[in-house]
Amino acid sequence: MESSAILPLSQLPYVYPATPNTNKAYPFWPCKRRTSQPTRLHCSKMFVPGFGEASPEAKAAKNLHNFFTYVAVKIVAAQLESYNPEAYEELMEFLSRHSLNDGDKFCASMFRESSRHKNLALRIMEVRSAYCKNDFEWDNLKRLALKMVTDSNTRLMKDYVLETSSAETEK
Repeated sequence: MESSAILPLSQLPYVYPATPNTNKAYPFWPCKRRTSQPTRLHCSKMFVPGFGEASPEAKAAKNLHNFFTYVAVKIVAAQLESYNPEAYEELMEFLSRHSLNDGDKFCASMFRESSRHKNLALRIMEVRSAYCKNDFEWDNLKRLALKMVTDSNTRLMKDYVLETSSAETEK
């Protein structure tokens, strides 16, 4: 006999009451109450607690910003390697001393190193901007991320079911 972990709609009021306690305040809840039905909350997006002042998208954008710096450094290094080996060596030496974890800090340090490094920093920032605007496939990122999450969730649920069903049959 099959069993389902999904509750029928008739049982939902026991999990989520139809009329929430109106005395209880929801100070962190970003949803607005409807004036015609003051007891129901209506949201267009999921509230994500624990991110402070920045949204998850803002945190992801910051990480992508640093990643674009990394990509730009790789592109500039590949270009320099073929037509300006001396500048390539300077970039590689600078990379060995400075972390690329923070793209802006990396470029700021490069500006202050020397006038030759300043030109490299300007080139990296130019490539970073161009890559972000013209070459990065944003729609592909969304598709790949969604597939990754879906595949991962499916695999984890399958592994759990296989693990628990084999444990029950061994008893």
